Amino acid sequence: MLVLVTGFPAGMFQTNCYILAQDNSKECVVVDPGQDAAEPLNEFLTGSDLTPRAVLLTHGHLDHVWSAQAVADRYDIPTYIHPGDRHMLADPGVGLGSSLAPFLEGATFTEPHEVIEFADGDEIEYAGIRFVVDHTPGHTQGSVVLRTVASTPDGSEVPVALTGDTLFEGSIGRSDLPGGNHEQLLESLAAKLLVLDDTTNILPGHGRSTTIGRERASNPFLTGLAGSR
Repeated sequence: MLVLVTGFPAGMFQTNCYILAQDNSKECVVVDPGQDAAEPLNEFLTGSDLTPRAVLLTHGHLDHVWSAQAVADRYDIPTYIHPGDRHMLADPGVGLGSSLAPFLEGATFTEPHEVIEFADGDEIEYAGIRFVVDHTPGHTQGSVVLRTVASTPDGSEVPVALTGDTLFEGSIGRSDLPGGNHEQLLESLAAKLLVLDDTTNILPGHGRSTTIGRERASNPFLTGLAGSR
């Protein structure tokens, strides 16, 4: 199985929207369609002859869920989110600080027609791709990391973790917004990410991809955490 991953930064927050599909498949999975993601996503899917089977959300912040309802309802597919963040689908303002509240002026939000809540340890499969859900509270109470396995052209397997805003290249998620907790975030990083193999590819919610090994060695926020080597 060769799982292909592509993505693009969307909206003023430049949130990475990811599309995962098996090689030669007509189906895919969409992760974190944020602001202004719907139309470029539709264009990509049409041009690639792909049909999405699910929308997976790493957490409920506005910049990650903005287009979830539009995408899910257009293709009549379910949207997955952790119950700790589900309330933000219809009321994203509760997850924003006062400095970000003006971004919501004039905007209205509703839940997608089918919302499924996932929990820590869940395994879900769409488009022939299996994901393991790791609950990683700290950035928000409902933050999750989605783990899967991709294959390289030579047939070897590569672990992949879509980390949302929990872990970035050289940094970690902020914890100063409503629902954030810095100590909880550090505990999540140690328990769920630093235990992964160094070869694990990290696909973050913002910025460039990286690996667990690279972040273990150079990310200053991970120094001294229990899972560090």
